Amino acid sequence: MSGPRVFIGGVGIVSALGDGPEATEAALRHGASCLGPLTLFPLVQGRQLPAGQAAFRGSSASPLPRTHQLALHAAEQALAGGTLAPDAVVLGCTTGGMLRTEDLLARKVIDASAYRFHGLHTVAAEVARLAQCQGPALTVSTACSSGALALALAFRLLKNGRFKRVLAGGVDSLCRLTFFGFHSLQLVDASGPKPMDQRRRGMAVAEGAAMLFLSTEEQSKPLAELLGAGLSCDAHHPASPHPQGDGALAAMQAALTDAGLPAADIDYISLHGTGTTENDLAEAQAIRRLFTQPPPLSSIKGASGHSLAAAGAIEAVVASLALAKDFVPGNTGFAEADPALGLTPQLKLDNKPLRAILSNSFGFGGNNGSLLFAAPSAFPAAASLPPMPELAVHGCACLTGAGNLQDTMARLQSGASCAGLVNEVECCAALPARQIRRLKRLARLSLALAAASVPEDSGQDASTSVESVFMGTGWGALSETADFLTRLEESGQQFPSPTDFIGSVHNSPAGQIALMLGAKGANVTTSGGSQSFEQACFAAELLACREGQAALLLGADEGHAAWSPMLDSSISPETSLSDGGAALYLRREHQGAWAVIRHCLLYTDPGAVPLLIEELGGAVALSQRIGLIMAAVSPLAEGAGQEQLAQFRRHCGRDFPLCFYQSYLGQFASASAVAAALAVAFVHEQEVPALLLGQQAPLPLAGKNILLLSCGTNLSAMEFSLP
Repeated sequence: MSGPRVFIGGVGIVSALGDGPEATEAALRHGASCLGPLTLFPLVQGRQLPAGQAAFRGSSASPLPRTHQLALHAAEQALAGGTLAPDAVVLGCTTGGMLRTEDLLARKVIDASAYRFHGLHTVAAEVARLAQCQGPALTVSTACSSGALALALAFRLLKNGRFKRVLAGGVDSLCRLTFFGFHSLQLVDASGPKPMDQRRRGMAVAEGAAMLFLSTEEQSKPLAELLGAGLSCDAHHPASPHPQGDGALAAMQAALTDAGLPAADIDYISLHGTGTTENDLAEAQAIRRLFTQPPPLSSIKGASGHSLAAAGAIEAVVASLALAKDFVPGNTGFAEADPALGLTPQLKLDNKPLRAILSNSFGFGGNNGSLLFAAPSAFPAAASLPPMPELAVHGCACLTGAGNLQDTMARLQSGASCAGLVNEVECCAALPARQIRRLKRLARLSLALAAASVPEDSGQDASTSVESVFMGTGWGALSETADFLTRLEESGQQFPSPTDFIGSVHNSPAGQIALMLGAKGANVTTSGGSQSFEQACFAAELLACREGQAALLLGADEGHAAWSPMLDSSISPETSLSDGGAALYLRREHQGAWAVIRHCLLYTDPGAVPLLIEELGGAVALSQRIGLIMAAVSPLAEGAGQEQLAQFRRHCGRDFPLCFYQSYLGQFASASAVAAALAVAFVHEQEVPALLLGQQAPLPLAGKNILLLSCGTNLSAMEFSLP
């Protein structure tokens, strides 16, 4: 049985190529470089290098940072003429409000309210507000593949029939962190990028935004169709691609399989093509291994620069335009073929009909994504994927101020708080010193969680059984980010740390986990504020392991003495700084599991309590099967959160036993991950500690389920049951 078709109805785009689809097409037809001098922030010393600054002035009077303004501008274009709101928003992003944050840091501002738009999740929240979206607003951050991964996730949401309309894309603004970060890695070509050329020496850092309105509903004149998506991880190196292009090859093969097409049906390949020596070579080797006779191919980054998280989405819009207008873009900057590549790209734009385009995006951490676009209804719809069993938890681990899962459970039995900072030395004691030698706090905590979550009695070797990694982190690697920017300022922009830059990307810990476990499937990092772990679980439900394989789901955040209280305004000055996280070892097989994840639901509309109850099966069913609610109420919207919780209980007609887990775990973005690990343990043991509920005797679950409920600015729910 064929699945629903996913059509691209509207697109929005702004980049160095121009503002809007028409300007972008005109620039591609002209074929010249659109790079120029950087004007967004001053360079203290050194000569001006080419950058891909977007053709967008923005508003200096707006309270929103540049990244947000770029995303909203592209979203308005994509939504123009539409009448129905999207069911979900999925956005790829790596910089968030970083440009604004850098300016605030330079002025020594410490007021947390000034940094309220720093988080990556705030960009997706603003886009969802513009689009009047009630459903989930997901933020994925997998470095330079973020935009492509967002589209792959949106595609899966639509193909499984859960939603009918999704607004998806990617965005990043230029900022000092990324501009000087890539310079510190010596990956920038002062003479401009020359993708696939023998004289290539590097990339040009750029910015931009692109949004695509995807729908399974009938449309009069769709631009194109998204036919397949493939994700993979190199599990090779934190910043360099696999030398033979193994990960790139796997992603392309997966996209073709997903679409049900042979390689021979591809008419054009939109290359990742950054212009760096190693990346272009790895991609070329992968293409030559997959295609007996490669079709026309090119990279637009010689003209646009590399817009990081926006790149995959920008190239998706270009692919849609190419299919609708029948043209193959040229490869700006190319002059001389490299014999080592064995490929010669399209020199100039060529007008020719196209039926299928393969678009590649690769990023730090070995994150690879390939998307397959086609002319509308040019090929048969791919078969529907059979529904997979719910994810089952076969092992779990957590880290809190009290210690590991066993220590945390013991502390809770006594009714004492587990808040505080994780003892990094103790939690990493079992990890090889060489593995964590150059890593800082978040990556170390994440590796410790991953290693501890694989059950000792599973009979499985984690290095061969774990296929995919899904991680949620609200704030990412604060230590590396703070250290990079501090050194950048103190050295007068001369000596930023390349190691800190590589480690600063949100998906760096998940990449390190993939390296440790040899996990070469999907590698997804979400950053949804206090919903980060729930968003990672949401992605895992859609993309995780086949039967016979395992996946790792984790959430973690580090407490940073200076940056955490400054960036996260939900952290009260009266409370101790806390951090930690948890990891769940997942399989599709239910036999022998500790617990099963029955639901993971997300809403951006705080008034969606009735919708949430309905999707959970209705008030009557809930009142019968839920034995405990573990709740979190956002300090930023405490009144609204308490009312949502009260409304939930009123609708269900029952005063469920209730535990506010943040009062025991502390306030940090990934506290819900720890709560999930505790819920798994409680379900497994069929008992909840008495003092956790203010009772004299433990609460027997008697076969009933636990609901994790987060209220306030957003709504989310995760339900755990016995297998």
